[in-house]
Amino acid sequence: MTESSHFDYIIIGNGLAGFQLALKLSEDSYFKNKQIALIDPSEKNTNDKTWSFWQKDTSQWSSIIHKSWKNASVITSKKKINLELNPYTYHAIKAIDFYNYAKTQLREKDNIHFITEKASSVKANETVLVSTDKNNYTALHIFDSRIPEEFSIKNNDNISIIQHFKGWIIKTDSECFDDTKITMMDYRLKDENQTTFMYVLPFSKTEALVEFTYFTENLVDQTIYDSYIKTYIKDYLQIDNYTMVETEVGQIPMTNYDFSKFNTNKVTKIGTGGGWVKGSTGYSFKHTEKKVAKIIENIKANKIPSHNLFKSKYKFYDKIFLKTLKDDNHKGEWIFEQFYSKNSVQTMFKFLDEDSTFLEDIKIMSSLFSWSFIKAFFKTL
Repeated sequence: MTESSHFDYIIIGNGLAGFQLALKLSEDSYFKNKQIALIDPSEKNTNDKTWSFWQKDTSQWSSIIHKSWKNASVITSKKKINLELNPYTYHAIKAIDFYNYAKTQLREKDNIHFITEKASSVKANETVLVSTDKNNYTALHIFDSRIPEEFSIKNNDNISIIQHFKGWIIKTDSECFDDTKITMMDYRLKDENQTTFMYVLPFSKTEALVEFTYFTENLVDQTIYDSYIKTYIKDYLQIDNYTMVETEVGQIPMTNYDFSKFNTNKVTKIGTGGGWVKGSTGYSFKHTEKKVAKIIENIKANKIPSHNLFKSKYKFYDKIFLKTLKDDNHKGEWIFEQFYSKNSVQTMFKFLDEDSTFLEDIKIMSSLFSWSFIKAFFKTL
C-alpha cells in the first residue's frame, strides 16, 4: 500500500506488458520524478507460463534467459524442415524469473509503488479515476492491460480464433533430448480436422517443455490436452519413463478486433487488452518490447502514448491469415509448411517481427497462393 492516492501514471496489470512498461519508465531519467503505481491483485509468485522469442543481438533479458537455441525444426505430415536460425537465437524465459527480475528492479526505485488490489473500473475526466476492490486512485494517465468487456471471440464484427494450449515440463532418467534444437511445430498428431501441433523446448538432455496447441474457435477439456501430450511423449519422442515437474496452460486471442479504439489521451490499453498480441500467430514478447519503446518515444515527444503503435499492412496480412484459419481451419498445417519450406526462416522472422520489406512480403504471400487464400483475401477486402 502507498501513502498517496494520486500518481502521474498508473499501470493496471503486472503481466508481460505492464512490467516491461514499468521497467522502461523506471530506467529512463526523463521519468525519474514521475510517481508510478502498479495495480494487480496477484503477487506474481508462480511460474504460470514460458515466453519465447528470437533475437539477433544480445538480449536485454540475458540475465534471466532460461535456455537458448540456434536450430529448430517444423514437422508436418509430409516433411521435416530443419532450420538454422543464425544470425537469430531463439530464447526462452520462465515467467517466474521475469516476474522476480521486474519486482527486484522496480522495488529499488522510490517513485514506483506496488498496490496489491484488483482494479474494477476506470473513469476519465480531467484526471483518471481508478477504482479497486479496496480504494480509489487518480492519475494523469492510465495504462490498462485488462481485456475490454465488449470484446468477444464470438463477435461477428471481427475475425477471431483462440490459441489455447497445455504444456508439461518433464524430466527423464536418461538423456532423451537434443538440447541444441527446438521443435517449433509438429503437426503429425492431430485432433481430427483442426489446426493442432506440438511444441517442444528441450531445456537440457533430460528436461523439456512438451506442449499441445490449438488454433481453433472452441476450447477443449484439460484431459484432451493431457491425452495428446501422453501419446506424443510415448509414440513420437519414444519416452516411457519420465516425471512431470510442472504444467502450464494458456488461452491467447488471435483476432483482428480493434482494441485501439479504447485508447484516448488519458487511457492507453496495453498488452493483450491493447491488441499487442500478433493476430495471426499469438506472438507477444518482442511486439511488447516494440510497443513499449514507441510509447516512451511518444510521451517524450509530447504525443498521445498510443500514436502510431500499429502498422496497417501487417494488420491486413493478419486478417487474411485469420480468415483462412477461421473458414478452413484444417489449412493451418499447410500454411506453416509453405511458410517455412518456401521462405528462409530469417525472412519469416523479419515478417513476424513486422520488419520485412515489401518485396519480402510479396514473396511470403505468394508462397501461400491457393484457392482458400484467394477467397480469404477477397473476403478481407
